[in-house]
Amino acid sequence: MARNWTRDELILAMSLYCRLPFGKFDKGNPDVIQLADAIDRTHSSVAMKLSNLASLDPFHQERGIKALPNASKADRQIWQEFHSDWEGLADECLRLEIEYHLQPVEDAIEEQSLFEGETESTRVTKVRRAQRFFRSTVLASYEYRCCITKIDLKELLIASHIIPWSEDSAKRADPHNGLCLNALHDKAFDRGLITLDEEYRLIYSRLLSESLSVNAMNQFFKPYEGKAIQFPLRFRPDQNCLRRHREHIFLT
Repeated sequence: MARNWTRDELILAMSLYCRLPFGKFDKGNPDVIQLADAIDRTHSSVAMKLSNLASLDPFHQERGIKALPNASKADRQIWQEFHSDWEGLADECLRLEIEYHLQPVEDAIEEQSLFEGETESTRVTKVRRAQRFFRSTVLASYEYRCCITKIDLKELLIASHIIPWSEDSAKRADPHNGLCLNALHDKAFDRGLITLDEEYRLIYSRLLSESLSVNAMNQFFKPYEGKAIQFPLRFRPDQNCLRRHREHIFLT
């Protein structure tokens, strides 16, 4: 008889859903196999659970992918828990990944102190964990390609916060507050030299065109002006976050 998924198992499944590139949920994926073995479930059942979670994503529902009949109330609840507290659930994911030996030993030892009481070092560890979760989720959602230039060299890619880390703690680990950008466009976005409009199209600041040479503008910015970004395959960037970027960070 099939047993119900526990909350811990659903958190681990949601964490894997966030970190895997979309379309890599099949039962033969090594990460799917690793999680299935860790929680004593079949590879197929974990693959199906990831598909159930994907069907709850509003972005996919807009594309005509409806919630699967076997997406449970517990699936919906864990989806909402993550969206209500990304940073808190990122910490809980870490605890469970250590407990189920889903992290490399050296990472588990380094971060075990996170659960041994609140100190300055544990607060630093929480920050690092949220940053790691955010980066892996955003980059996987954009299939490891810059959403402006489509550069796909991982070493040049950054998970950029739309609302800066320091300005809104609730948005720190929220992938809807993220864009995958190459290092140059990340810096330009962070400094308010470029932004996205209501249709996700690139616009750049007058200060940028006044400061750079014609050749630099033509090479790095002009080709993308007015063009929509490449959308992620989950966690579409939040327009409220983008509006705040345009109104409070972008330099007109």
